[in-house]
Amino acid sequence: MAEQKATNITWHGGDVEKKDREQLLNQKGVVIWYTGLSGSGKSTLARAVETRLFENGHLCYVLDGDNIRYGLNKNLGFSPDDRAENIRRIGEVAKLFSHAGVITMTAFISPYREDRNNARKLLNDGEFIEVFVKVPLDVAEQRDPKGLYKKARAGEIPQFTGISAPYEEPENPELTIDTSQYNLVQSVQKVMDFLKEKQII
Repeated sequence: MAEQKATNITWHGGDVEKKDREQLLNQKGVVIWYTGLSGSGKSTLARAVETRLFENGHLCYVLDGDNIRYGLNKNLGFSPDDRAENIRRIGEVAKLFSHAGVITMTAFISPYREDRNNARKLLNDGEFIEVFVKVPLDVAEQRDPKGLYKKARAGEIPQFTGISAPYEEPENPELTIDTSQYNLVQSVQKVMDFLKEKQII
């Protein structure tokens, strides 16, 4: 956990509460945390769910791994410590979005269980939905949309998840979607069905 360096600070609540925003938006503010290997389909699935939700009148937003590293986390690399800080910051931002009543989705490899569990702890029960976007490593390598596995195998990318750095699979995710078995339409429907079942939408 990051050290609290700022002192003499107080959390300020507002007159408008989360439940008020949720009532206005007719949805629950939650974090849908997609995790999986590079090439598993996290971003593709998150974007497709975002489109479906938006078409159905829901306010939603995707925090994408690459996009966040362009700005908020551009000072972080891919060492274990930097990966942990990357996920810590994302967890805090996602929490703020969810408090605004937004259905917030994150698409990050987030390879370490401890980091994902720390993000979960920031939210109340039922507000953190871990979606394990599962795919066999050989399938992810065959897809290799960014050519990263090829570079990692050639030793050009150190500490690459699944090759030279570990990926710790979720032990009890809310949803597991194997994108080598389900197409995008089927995968999106699985997420939508879960959100309806839990009365988030």
